[in-house]
Amino acid sequence: MNYDESVKTNQSMLKSFKRIWPYLKNYKGRVFSSLFLVFTQVITNVLEPFIFGLIITEISSNVIDMIRGVPAAGLNYSYIYTVIIIYFVRGLINQASGFGSNYFMTEAVQNMTFDLRSDITRKLNRLPVSYFDQHQFGNILNRITNDVDTIANAFQISLLQVFNAVLQLIFVILMMIWIQWQFALIMVIVIPLSGYIAKYIINKSQKHFKEQADVLGRMNGFVQENLSGFNEIKLYGREHHANEEFRTITTKLSEVGFKASFISGLIRPLITFVAHSAYVVIALFGGLLTLTGRMTIGNLQAFTQYVWQVNQPMQMLSQLSGLIQSSVAAINRVFELMDEEEETRESSNTLDRTGVGEVSFENVSFSYNQANPLIQNFDVKVAPGETIAIVGPTGAGKTTMINLLMRFYDVNQGKILIDGQDIRTLPRQQYRSLFGMVLQDTWLFEGTIKENLRFGNLQATDKEIIEAAKVTNVDHFIRTLPGGYDMQINQESTNVSQGQKQLLTIARALLSDPKILILDEATSSVDTRLEILIQRAMDRLMEGRTSFVIAHRLSTIQDADRILVMDQGQIIEQGNHKELLKQGGFYFKLYQSQFAE
Repeated sequence: MNYDESVKTNQSMLKSFKRIWPYLKNYKGRVFSSLFLVFTQVITNVLEPFIFGLIITEISSNVIDMIRGVPAAGLNYSYIYTVIIIYFVRGLINQASGFGSNYFMTEAVQNMTFDLRSDITRKLNRLPVSYFDQHQFGNILNRITNDVDTIANAFQISLLQVFNAVLQLIFVILMMIWIQWQFALIMVIVIPLSGYIAKYIINKSQKHFKEQADVLGRMNGFVQENLSGFNEIKLYGREHHANEEFRTITTKLSEVGFKASFISGLIRPLITFVAHSAYVVIALFGGLLTLTGRMTIGNLQAFTQYVWQVNQPMQMLSQLSGLIQSSVAAINRVFELMDEEEETRESSNTLDRTGVGEVSFENVSFSYNQANPLIQNFDVKVAPGETIAIVGPTGAGKTTMINLLMRFYDVNQGKILIDGQDIRTLPRQQYRSLFGMVLQDTWLFEGTIKENLRFGNLQATDKEIIEAAKVTNVDHFIRTLPGGYDMQINQESTNVSQGQKQLLTIARALLSDPKILILDEATSSVDTRLEILIQRAMDRLMEGRTSFVIAHRLSTIQDADRILVMDQGQIIEQGNHKELLKQGGFYFKLYQSQFAE
């Protein structure tokens, strides 16, 4: 890696930690308390060889005096006991400091993680629908779970240890200079050399850690999609294809994971080799100085221990390098999400809820990408309380029209008006409260049936919930279930049928009491008998409400006030059921294909 690439990598790491620091800074009192205790722990660690050396020096001096026959020579027990007590107190302070530093840092990091996940959740709620259309749910989930956990582990484990290692290196060098400055020069050479080795290897392995995090996100997305579509995989016998695709992803993950771990793992043995070389040199020359009386045996023992105390933080930093690099990749992935462009700024206008539900599309043009225009110069006006059915082939723009109406996407040109107000001038949350929507793809969450129905109106009473269920012909079916309205729906909603789920979502829409109703293939998942019951409920639900009904079953829209026939983003025919049949056009052919003998 050349110099420019090295500088770029270092700047990237520094930038990553600068992004996450504001979250940790909110708990700087705990952080600084933890760092102060680490400082205390390092001081007691560094003093250990020196204090122990005092005992060895005293004992060796006493033994030599006894061998020489010095009068009244013997072990200086009072001195030795005093030093042992100091050594013991030092140990207590060391352990207490270690416990306290871990406690404060754990508390700070867990609070930081809570704040980060809360911000990610709020960010997700501000992202446009287009972001979720373009990214795998599994990949998004991986950023919220695995990547945030990686960041938390890195800070909880590595921050204290890195601070500990740096301080220990500083104080050990100072003690070595105080004991024997000539030997300390050897370590002054060893430490930068070890640092250069670590830096070089980190620069080489960082790109592999980033790639590893990206491939892991792909794998989680693949697993999530295949588990949700497990029945279809079984149905079409695509197990082998799924296994091969999964094997391709995991092979790639294994390759980049091996490169990241192997290259990063080279740091420890190389640094250990350098430390061993320094130890041999110091032990050899230190022994000679001791024999000549220029160095006490206790100081030699302390000095050799300090060599290992230099090696220990260097090895610690090497062991943490993989975790640190993984955390940098995780931070970058999380803030890629946090930096995504949000929905346009909310208007401060107030929604006029006394409106009657008039909807107008005026010269609307829209495309998901500029190369493929979908809707151009679209005009339609819907009177309050009118029921509009929308039919047409797949890709005609029916669902896109609803997406624009709901402001899941904003128009490229033209405007959409609700009761004369441009919807882009209205706060989204207030504006969407006007709508009730029942989609072909039902969604229920893990909870009781009553909680799922109340999701449409959090202030609804039990009586209102039951009344909405009765109107939509779902009350009887609910009461036949074990637990009735208090029955727990599981996470995948597999303990109720598809038709029953659709009935529940219709009841939920009714409970929200919307001014404008959107039904997107609302009866496509039920049998003919249930379709009749639901259609009756829909008729009651749509009374007095502006309604948009997307349907392929033409039997469900024959009573619509107006039918819009769409193709390639344009209205090619419009009128009621009888008028369109008389025209003998596209709608007539569509009707004939469904109902002709």
